[in-house]
Amino acid sequence: MTDWGQRRRLLVSLLAITAIFAGRDIAGAQTNDSTDLSIELIDPKVLRVCADPRNLPFSNDKGEGIENKLGELFAEKLQKKLDYAYYPQAAGFVRMTLAAHRCDVIMGYPQGDDLVQGTNPYYRTAYALVVKQGSGLDDVAALGDARLKGKHIGIVAGTPPATNMTANGLMAEAKSYPLMVDTRIDSSAEVMIKDLTAGKIDAAILWGPLAGFYAGKANPPLHVTPLVKETTGPRLVYRIGMGVRPADQNWKRMLNRLIQENQPAINRILLDFGVPLLDENDRPIGAETAKKSP
Repeated sequence: MTDWGQRRRLLVSLLAITAIFAGRDIAGAQTNDSTDLSIELIDPKVLRVCADPRNLPFSNDKGEGIENKLGELFAEKLQKKLDYAYYPQAAGFVRMTLAAHRCDVIMGYPQGDDLVQGTNPYYRTAYALVVKQGSGLDDVAALGDARLKGKHIGIVAGTPPATNMTANGLMAEAKSYPLMVDTRIDSSAEVMIKDLTAGKIDAAILWGPLAGFYAGKANPPLHVTPLVKETTGPRLVYRIGMGVRPADQNWKRMLNRLIQENQPAINRILLDFGVPLLDENDRPIGAETAKKSP
């Protein structure tokens, strides 16, 4: 079985389509016997999050990532103290954190892996093409676009877009970046964006949250277009939820209610980090439509 840390980078499993259902308020849920969390959680008074200590934009040990901010939001809503169990998102991440009962939730988890139980999704995004403003590639939304022929494109080896690039004859001129790196000292996404800014490659393909985060940090900012019009190779749009232990049914229901009731605030956090959010029709979700569910 491939470890979750690897699955997160690969994102090879299609995410299950799960409707976010309307729930009762959190206060009512906490007092209902059917949602007693005392058995399922390490400490019912503490929101204990499993996280990577150095994996921006998702999380770090300084509390600066997307999942750190989501943890703060949920801890406030639950009126709990927030604590972390940090471990690098590599082989053994789930085993050494969630499964070892060192923490109770993984804040970002692609559905479709039986290592954990997934909550309802709280956002939908895609792999994206990152280019310089005015490059003539600003509106390319599929790797079959003829304008990409002959271009030097950065790609993380082993990720789903590599299959699409191969199908469209783009790999001969591509520059490959490693999938598995030590996040304490390296970042393929950051290196790829530096190469794009320096003109060493013409475009970069990155997972949406990485694309938006690093493109926004570049000077000048780079243009991000989600690859939502793929016709060859796998679809590159995915849903992300949270992960809990398979037995933790009450805790999962609690998190589902939190997601449903706080979707606008969740969207604002994601947009602040540049995540290219998509609705169910692959249309961008901006600040003006951020109240909508993914």
